[in-house]
Formats: sequence, C-alpha cells, structure tokens
Amino acid sequence: MTNQEVKLFGVWESPFSKRVEIALKIKGVEYENVEEDLSNKSPQLLKYNPVHQKVPVLLHNGKPIVESLLILEYIDETWKSGPSILPSDPYERATSRFWANLLDDKLIPAAMKFIKSKGKEQEVIDEICELLSKLENELGDKKFFAGESIGLVDIAANIVALWLDVIQEAVGTKIFTKEAYPKLFKWIDEYMNCSVIKETLPLKADLLVHFAQSGHA
Repeated sequence: MTNQEVKLFGVWESPFSKRVEIALKIKGVEYENVEEDLSNKSPQLLKYNPVHQKVPVLLHNGKPIVESLLILEYIDETWKSGPSILPSDPYERATSRFWANLLDDKLIPAAMKFIKSKGKEQEVIDEICELLSKLENELGDKKFFAGESIGLVDIAANIVALWLDVIQEAVGTKIFTKEAYPKLFKWIDEYMNCSVIKETLPLKADLLVHFAQSGHA
C-alpha cells in the first residue's frame, strides 16, 4: 500500500492508546501521533468517535476505527508486513480474543474499582487476584501468551505489565507481587525488555506523577 494516511488519536498515559502504538510499530507502519487532551477533546476526536468520544482512534485514509482491540485486529488484517498479531489458526484466534476481552471486560473494571476504593475493598482485591491467577495459569511456561513472539493478549495485557504496579503503588495497597505470580512477572521481564515495548510505554515515574495530579493517589 502506498500514499497512506495513518493517524492515531490518543493520550500518552492510556494503556489503550499504547496498545495501538505497539501494533503499528510491530507492523512497521508509519503514522502521525495526535496527542489529545481529554479535558478539552478536539473536534476531530468528536467527529471520528461520536459514539464514545474517547481514545484511541485510528484514522486510515480518512476512515476512523475505534476500540483498541478492534483496532489491533484491523492493523493485523490490513498490514501483512511484520509479525502477525493474531494466530492464523481459528481456534487459537478465538482463544486470543477471549483472553484479550477478559482483560477489558473484567480486569480493567476491577482495577478502576480498586483505585476508587483506595485499595480498601477486599471483594475487589479478591476479584483482581482471581483474574491474575487465571492469567498466570493461561500463560503457563510460555515466554509470551502467544508463544515465542508478542501477540494480541500480550499487547492487551499492557495494564498488567505496567499500569497495575503503578495503580497499587499509587493507592498504597500491594496485591500484585512476584511471589504470588512468578510466571506473570517473568513474562513482564520478557515483555518490557522488547525494544518496541521499551520505546513505546511511558515511564513508571511519569505515570505515578500523573496519578497523583489526577487525584487518584
């Protein structure tokens, strides 16, 4: 494909925006990053995502794609260069989608409740720990959730790789530890040491400052 216009509307602190950045970089797609201010959303963001009015939005040749997991699949299907993000086997693809959706449908809402409760609600803590245990079991002894290379679930699990530690430090209640989840922590080491991940994800210190300024800490 030539003469493509690829723009990503996102925010630097969002794990959802960073998912899309990682996928674009894995595929070697050149894009323009448009940093949004969610307290003063741009007319373009409201135009391209009128339903949810949130980031990320991928604009490809004037056509907007929204919702980060859907954008990841779109990128994988549109650009065949670079490694595949989803497996070719239908069963494995369905399984990848299941775990990626579990993160968005269960773990991320639980993490939001954890923040709001300042880490004080045992029911929320139990829910997060149960979900982390399921992820630990699914990962098993694999290097990545996708096997030997980064795939959909690994990219979707950004929140586990970085944001969850920031959240628990910000609220002052530690529930995600290397002792409790050794396989996930081994995965985090592998994941965070990949060059694309290193250059894309924000620094933990910057996220902590952002949490403090936004009133979460």
